[in-house]
Amino acid sequence: MERLWHLLQTAQEMSPRTSQTIYKRVEGTQQGHLEEEEEDREEGSESPAHFCHMELRGPDPRASRPRQKNLWPWVAARQRVTPYLVLTALLIFTGAFLLGYVVFRGSCQACGDAVLVVNEDVNYEPSPDSHHGPLYWPELQAMFLRFLGEGHLESLIRQTSSRERAAGSAGMAALAQDVRTQFSRHKLDHVWTDTHYVGLQFPDPDHPNTLHWVDASGRIGEQLLLEDPDVYSPYSATGNATGQLVYAHYGRREDLEDLQARDVEPEGRLLLVRVGMISFAQKVANAQDFGARGVLIYPDPADFSPDTHKLGLPSHRAVYGHVHMGTGDPYTPGFPSFNQTQFPPVQSSGLPQIPAQPISADIAASLLRKLEGPMAPQEWQEHLPGSPYRLGPGPGLHLSVNNRRVSTPIINIFGCIEGRSEPDHYVVVGAQRDAWGPGAAKSAVGTAILLELVRTISSMVSNGFRPRRSLLFISWDGGDFGSVGSMEWLEGYLSVLHLKAVVYVSLDNAVLGDDRFHAKTSPLLINLIENILKQVDSPNRSGQTLYEQVVFTNPNWDAEVIRPLPMDSSAYSFTAFAGVPAVEFSFLEDDQAYPFLHTKEDTYENLHAALRGRLPAVARVVALLAGQIIIRLSHEHLLPLDFGCYGDVVLRHIGSLNEFSADLKARGLTLQWVYSARGDYIRAAEKLRKEIYSSEESDERLMRMYNVRIMRVEFYFLSQYVSPADSPFRHIFLGRGDHTLSALLDHLRLLRKDGSGASGASSPGAAPSLSFQESRFRRQLALLTWTLQGAANALGGDVWNIDNNF
Repeated sequence: MERLWHLLQTAQEMSPRTSQTIYKRVEGTQQGHLEEEEEDREEGSESPAHFCHMELRGPDPRASRPRQKNLWPWVAARQRVTPYLVLTALLIFTGAFLLGYVVFRGSCQACGDAVLVVNEDVNYEPSPDSHHGPLYWPELQAMFLRFLGEGHLESLIRQTSSRERAAGSAGMAALAQDVRTQFSRHKLDHVWTDTHYVGLQFPDPDHPNTLHWVDASGRIGEQLLLEDPDVYSPYSATGNATGQLVYAHYGRREDLEDLQARDVEPEGRLLLVRVGMISFAQKVANAQDFGARGVLIYPDPADFSPDTHKLGLPSHRAVYGHVHMGTGDPYTPGFPSFNQTQFPPVQSSGLPQIPAQPISADIAASLLRKLEGPMAPQEWQEHLPGSPYRLGPGPGLHLSVNNRRVSTPIINIFGCIEGRSEPDHYVVVGAQRDAWGPGAAKSAVGTAILLELVRTISSMVSNGFRPRRSLLFISWDGGDFGSVGSMEWLEGYLSVLHLKAVVYVSLDNAVLGDDRFHAKTSPLLINLIENILKQVDSPNRSGQTLYEQVVFTNPNWDAEVIRPLPMDSSAYSFTAFAGVPAVEFSFLEDDQAYPFLHTKEDTYENLHAALRGRLPAVARVVALLAGQIIIRLSHEHLLPLDFGCYGDVVLRHIGSLNEFSADLKARGLTLQWVYSARGDYIRAAEKLRKEIYSSEESDERLMRMYNVRIMRVEFYFLSQYVSPADSPFRHIFLGRGDHTLSALLDHLRLLRKDGSGASGASSPGAAPSLSFQESRFRRQLALLTWTLQGAANALGGDVWNIDNNF
């Protein structure tokens, strides 16, 4: 700079006076010609500024020599200075570029297939309230682990299980108020309740349910005293049923078909079936389909107490369970039960037409000893006194069920943490609050985990975490009657939830052991679950993650862990009815089911003893799993849902469909439509994946568009061609009814039966058929194909971008 200043001074000294060349526009005939004016000014005087369009010309030959003498030193000095000015500008530009690169690099995310593999290091959200800068996933994970407390969980489980909380009771109303107070105390953005008036069934204390012997002449004889008279099956048909007794194992369709194959007819009889394998509702529905008059359900010691060194269910205890083949209030199917609104007198088609009653193992043993007929198969033989079991028929019985319907208020409690960027998209986590009996495993554990997640995540928010999407915490009522509270809420808000709910995480039945881990889930969440399992430590194997524990037993981890959503889970309704992907976690014992579920023995002490003192640790692992999943889903720019997975789901079923290609071809029929629709779906998924890969994650508008398409994938698989009132579970893969893929497969199997298929061969919810019907097949194929094709079109984006070969 000193050298530059010296050159400037030299140039100034060589000119005796200040000279300026001013260009002005010459008016007249020579427009655009510029002439020079030389003005002599005193040093320090200001020169006027003229701004005009100029043209550059060479030296004027008319210019005087003294003027050139004064001009050349200035030009020479300016020429010597120019390289230094250019060099200075380059240095400034280079420094600015490097500074901008460093700043941009901190906010740039690596490109990759963010849909299928969750990036662990680069996803973050800046919080407007944070004083710690951007929060990366490892920081969020560490914060979550720091605030989550095992001691809180143990105390909450103990306290909740000690309270009386049957749906509609005064104890439940008090607990509901306490849960709402807890939500409010943690300063959630919104806390509110919904009250539904639903029809629930309860025993009539003045007319208890009874069981009597019937003699050969048909007269009602001695009563068999029910040892656990308070236990009943809600939504059983009321009235009387009389008939001979038949032993039907678990009451599955294959069990009843086996009876028929052994010339023991279920029709016109009372069936004795064991708890387990399928739900109470499925047992009763199967019995009704095969013409039985009533059902008695008992817990066999072989299913609950195979190891004498472990806790077992006392033989005088019966097991509670509802028998509605569906969810929600069966007296307002398809409609929400808000504010005692009156509806037409319609009932759910899932209500049974035959009575059902739970009984104890002691009563079952006395009945089995009276049975005659052929010996039961070896796999049906178990541990009750009086073995071996026979199939019957046996002595006559008279069953009387007198349950009564009561309009009951149930209360759902909601708390919300609003999202920063997408507040209208919800990640939902819920747990059943009510219980028949102590309900430690049934609902106390889930309620405790829910409250602990509320406390933990609200603490994270106070320390800088602000999710992109809203977190919605829900405590459900009426769960023991078939997820009544959750289903009524879904029915009330069905028109908006498929647009707003991203995922539902259920905390019900989470801790029933500590040996095995199951995830009952939508296929969309499998990859995310795998990723989270690799980050959570096993509760009973030190130094191993849950994923390592699973693959040690079975390298094919998803075959070991992943299960379909069961109807008796609140998660099922979210997926099969509302089209929202859902998951429910469960820890189980290796060799037996938790023996006290749905009984009066489901206490904190028994659950703690069954887990050998590890209840708090296992509950904390469930909280870790659920918490990290909902944080990921609410935090990441792009939703980590595997939208391409349903192409693989269809492919797995195509192998079964292909078995019948020759049979269909002989009838002039084909399954090519299904294959083409699957191909279109795969192409649409791949196209979306490539679009996402080539997009900038910093483009908020584009990311939101992609997220909307991804989060609605599950909804695309709800058949738009059947009525929600007639077929509420419209999902073609997980639902029930003639529109489902399983119903189509069952119908195709009739091609191999030559018209002799049993009525029990149809899939759940589908109409039984004795033979293959071409018209029915064409309708089923159309329903399945166009639902799959519609999903492909929706995933493809805007209509002008859809390119399929259907």
